[in-house]
Amino acid sequence: MEFVEMAKMTSKGQVTVPSLIREILRLEKGSLVVFKITEKGISVLPGEVKEREPYSQKEWAKIGQLVTERGRVYRTSSGARKHIKAL
Repeated sequence: MEFVEMAKMTSKGQVTVPSLIREILRLEKGSLVVFKITEKGISVLPGEVKEREPYSQKEWAKIGQLVTERGRVYRTSSGARKHIKAL
């Protein structure tokens, strides 16, 4: 599948994504767009923000061990992060 559409860039570097492309990529107001530069050219892809865990399972195990050993309880991940960095 190949579609070719053109758009003009404004003085502020903004480009309106043509309606056909917005429809195909399911882009709506506020959607993230990813620009990927390769040897073959530029790709424009719909982007997505996914929540991820602040720590790996191994790090959570270490935090649990520290809590058990030292009796400290962290109510936020930032508090635990500061403590781990201090170790």
